[in-house]
Amino acid sequence: MVPERVSLITLGAQNLPELRKFYQRLGWSETEISTDSYCVFRTAGVLLSLFPMEELIKDAGLESEPSVTGFKGITLAINVDEPHQVDAVTEEVKAAGGRVIREASDAFWGGRTSYFLDPEGNAWEVAWNPTAVFDARGAMIHF
Repeated sequence: MVPERVSLITLGAQNLPELRKFYQRLGWSETEISTDSYCVFRTAGVLLSLFPMEELIKDAGLESEPSVTGFKGITLAINVDEPHQVDAVTEEVKAAGGRVIREASDAFWGGRTSYFLDPEGNAWEVAWNPTAVFDARGAMIHF
């Protein structure tokens, strides 16, 4: 049986130092296993790692680099506790160098949401969901 969990998300970085600086500017803390060539940030639910793209391609056994331009078909999400926090987080992302692609607005499903791209085009959603439930660490356990 495959465990029902996501433990680690790794983003292949074209420019690891610059991508690392962006997440540091968001105020995120790195773990002690971070090095000059690999970094891991703590989040409430999973660990987020940044690894040089060329090394990730080798590690995964791929033969060529996947497209790194345009939408990659995946979004990551930061869910917040209150609707006004979507706006505040979106402003912090802008100040850190993220590119907002959808300003904060009320969603058709009853929440509030915005979208941004990190410096390498990884898509993130900032969302407030009125039915979301978080554990004591801030990890979402239901929405």
